[in-house]
This record gives sequence, structure tokens and C-alpha cells, in this order.
Amino acid sequence: MVHRGVASLGSHWSVRRRTVVLGALLAFLFASLLVVHVASRAGADVDRCERFTADSRARAAIATGTGQRVVVIGDSWSAGLGLDRPADSWPARLDGRVHVAGFSGSGFSAEAGSCRRVSFAVRAPGAVRAGADLVVVEGGLNDFDEPDAAIRVGFADLMRALDGRRVVVVGPAAAPVRADRVPRVDELLAGLSERYGVPYVRTSGLDLPYLDDRLHLTPEGHVEFGDFVAQQIRDLPAL
Repeated sequence: MVHRGVASLGSHWSVRRRTVVLGALLAFLFASLLVVHVASRAGADVDRCERFTADSRARAAIATGTGQRVVVIGDSWSAGLGLDRPADSWPARLDGRVHVAGFSGSGFSAEAGSCRRVSFAVRAPGAVRAGADLVVVEGGLNDFDEPDAAIRVGFADLMRALDGRRVVVVGPAAAPVRADRVPRVDELLAGLSERYGVPYVRTSGLDLPYLDDRLHLTPEGHVEFGDFVAQQIRDLPAL
């Protein structure tokens, strides 16, 4: 004779074991998918950073204009991302013999973008190694989600790296996809530039034409942006 209580207890433990096994299996599958996703994301970041590095080197190999040596340290706008001819990026509109150290995704803060060790401060020593009569630093759009403290540290490191150089800082324009984040970065960079005694060119009020990504400039946008910055630099009394 089978006692009902014993049968019920056995069924209970059987169900519990199946539940535990199913839960463990689901946890394993979730962990496996997470590993695949992270690995895929890491691979995509590596591919993108390698492409940005190649683009940066290609743009650095192109110098435009004649006269004093001008070095531009900047982000994708300087590198010419999205242009058929990166050599036509906005720095080509500046006066002087212009050399560009642009890297897409980079910014003032160390963690701006997905590529490591490409902040303005990190790249500055190499950018001016051959000399510079004037250094123009353009950026801020990639610092849109970085805390104020990180931007301050990156700016201070940049000023140390460029100590003794004539420097102009060009702030971010209000690219549509990040327009709501620009005012904070713009004001912070303006204040830091004043603190360190370097001229600041504010571009957040410009109405520029953008590519479909609503982040990068069209060829016409580069002309407008470059001409505006060039004129602002000409009008600076100390330069």
C-alpha cells in the first residue's frame, strides 16, 4: 500500500528539481547570450577604432594652405568623417599651413567615445612635436555624456601638454542629435578657457547643414563652420 503523503512528497521534490534545472538552464543561456553580445560589441569597437585610426593618419598626412604652422587637434569634424574628401574638412579654411590631428569620437575627457587613449590631452604632445605657431583645439560634442569633473581634468591635462603654446579652443556646435546636451559643455569649456587664459570660440549659435545622421556636417557645413572659426581667430587681438 502506498501512502498518499509519501507520493505527494516525491512529486513535490520532482517538480522542484525540474524547476531548479530549468532555472539553471535559462541562466546559462542568458549568460551565454550576454558573453556573445559583449564579445560582438567589443569586436565592433575594435573595428571602428582601427578605422578611425586609419582615417586619422590619412587626414594627418594632408596639409593645406601656406604661412604660419597651425595644428588642429579635434574630433570627427576635424578628421572629415562622412566626407568624400576628408581633406575638405573645416580646418582647410583656416589661415596658415594647417596640419590636422583629428580622431573621431575623441574629446576633452579621457572616456569620451569608445576608443581608448585618444583624448585631446593624450594626442597633443604628438600633434605639436614638429612645432606649432598656433594650436586650435576643436571639440566637445563627444563629451556630451561625460561628467563635468572628467571634462575639467581632461582640459587641465590638455593645457599642461600645450603649455607655452598659443592656443585657441573651439567649442561644440549644436548638432541636432545632441543639441540639448551642448549648452552644459559649451558653458563649461568657455569657463575653463577663461580660467586658463586661452581664447574661446563659441559656435553653439551657428545654424549649420548636417548629414542624415544629424551629427556630422555636410561639405557646405564644413565650409561655413571653417570660415566662421577662421574669422573669429583673425579677430582675436592677441593672435
